[in-house]
Amino acid sequence: MSNTGAQVLSEGVGYGVVLGIGLVFALIMMGLSALQNRYTSFKIGTSEEFNTASRSVKPGLIASGIVSAWTWAATLLQSSTVTYEYGLCGGYYYAAGATLQIFMMAILSVRVKMIAPYCHTYLEIVHARYGNTAHFVFATFGLVVNLFVSSMLLLGGSAVVNAFTGMNVYAANFLIPLGVCIYVILGGLRATFLCDYSHTLILMIIILYFFFYTYAESDLIGGYEGMYRMLQQAAKERPVSVNEGGSYLTLKSNYGLTFMIIQITGGFGTVILDQGYWQRAIASEAKTAVEAYLMGGIAWFAVPLTFSSVMGLAAVALANSPSFPYPGGLNSAQIDAGLAAPAGVVALLGSGGAVAMLILLFMAVTSASSSEMIATSSILTFDIYQIHFKPDASPEMLIRMSHIMVGIWAVVMACIASLWNGIGISLNWLFLFMGTLFTGAVGPIIFSVTWRKQTGTAAISGALGGLAVGIVAWLAVAKTYYGEVTIETTGNMYPNLAGNMGACCSGAIISAVITLIKPDNSFDWSETKRINPRAQRLDQAGSPESDSKEKKIRTEVQTVPATDTPPTGGKLEDYNHLKKSLRAATWAAFSLTFITIFVSQAMHS
Repeated sequence: MSNTGAQVLSEGVGYGVVLGIGLVFALIMMGLSALQNRYTSFKIGTSEEFNTASRSVKPGLIASGIVSAWTWAATLLQSSTVTYEYGLCGGYYYAAGATLQIFMMAILSVRVKMIAPYCHTYLEIVHARYGNTAHFVFATFGLVVNLFVSSMLLLGGSAVVNAFTGMNVYAANFLIPLGVCIYVILGGLRATFLCDYSHTLILMIIILYFFFYTYAESDLIGGYEGMYRMLQQAAKERPVSVNEGGSYLTLKSNYGLTFMIIQITGGFGTVILDQGYWQRAIASEAKTAVEAYLMGGIAWFAVPLTFSSVMGLAAVALANSPSFPYPGGLNSAQIDAGLAAPAGVVALLGSGGAVAMLILLFMAVTSASSSEMIATSSILTFDIYQIHFKPDASPEMLIRMSHIMVGIWAVVMACIASLWNGIGISLNWLFLFMGTLFTGAVGPIIFSVTWRKQTGTAAISGALGGLAVGIVAWLAVAKTYYGEVTIETTGNMYPNLAGNMGACCSGAIISAVITLIKPDNSFDWSETKRINPRAQRLDQAGSPESDSKEKKIRTEVQTVPATDTPPTGGKLEDYNHLKKSLRAATWAAFSLTFITIFVSQAMHS
């Protein structure tokens, strides 16, 4: 596939953005980390600070981190792709279908504070409840999710860099994570929050610039009225067959609705099973976790909706314009690669817009990559190394292992992204398919932190049964509808709808049925409250001033007695306050979901 139509910048610009901006942020983090170590009580050299930010992060940083972590390359590229294919409804369905998962995490963030206030990962809860077998199964699901998300970030980012500058995609895959890896190792989780904030600020400024230029300044578009007329003309020339009246301006779209369902089910997998979102819940202050997730979900909703309604629609409107880099419009391969937004940017703003788009994509890719790196590092360090290989690992060994795992994951994600490039798997194919592979584990994980009667057998059966049902449904529909099973047919909408829905629904149903048949009536959350007694002792003693203090406390660790309420310390709210927060989070999450998904549909029907 040739993407040279959009190449308006030199190859040197690509290397400059990829290497230069990444190293600048690494230097900034180096300075901030030095200031933090010198003037605050939170020392980056301790494993608790590196992996949980000492559970003390304010809601504003958590919210910006959520926006940053959920703003992938696919958020910008895929939302514009479905807008280019299905019109205005595509961007709306993308945003609506991926917001309710963040609202769900508002509920789960309170639950994790109630049942396991000192855990590092959600998988530690699985291990405490069900033992080694279930822990291994769900750790595998968690790592697969991180692998898909991490490689997709690079796959989309490298495709745009290559389209704009001609930079080798394999070089981009390995160089983009370099600067991120450096600043994550230097600063840990708190550094990622600070970078998330700055990245999100830059991202918002560029998106707003694109929006106001397109609808207030561009002579090619002519404002809202001009866009309306151009989209009406496009509907006459290239009608959207699956939309009401072939229009690009309607929400009545069969494929658009199908895409939203895939987005909802797949999005549950990439949020609920991604340690990065649990890590933000763990790092937040207990009293503000709900506020942070609700703010983050509402703020994120505007990102894909705004960007796609600018660049996705601009690509449709300007497809026949002399300034459009792909005369006559994008072909299917270019659409699958996510090049609708880059084409719209070049058509509107030329080389200046291409530079802005490169920076925008780089901010999205690197900030989400930092979340994936430290999330995966936490799983590999605490769930694999500490639980199964070195239960008595010292704080020094844990922090060293965390650093090593960040570096290893940077290489792994680059290799897998290069593999997708090499075998011809597109961003669109991965985006639609990935939920089939792991959303079967979503229901069992939600039950694991909310339903004390779920058994380990039910959790494992739900996850593996959901995987089996999803794969069978995906392949069966591809064979039935299209007569053959190929990369092309399995990447179509209906096979992926069947796979995603089959995996997500059957996983929850199987787990619930087995639990109801033979529930665990003896479990009382006492085991999960005992997770990480070292951190509990630290919390009672105050923030560690040095490694020597952590060593001293480590030698005094004793089993924490099980009680009806979680242990309370300087950073934990009492149990009654958490119960009130849980009720508030539940009402807010379901109300916002109802408004986003159903009320808006009723208004446009």
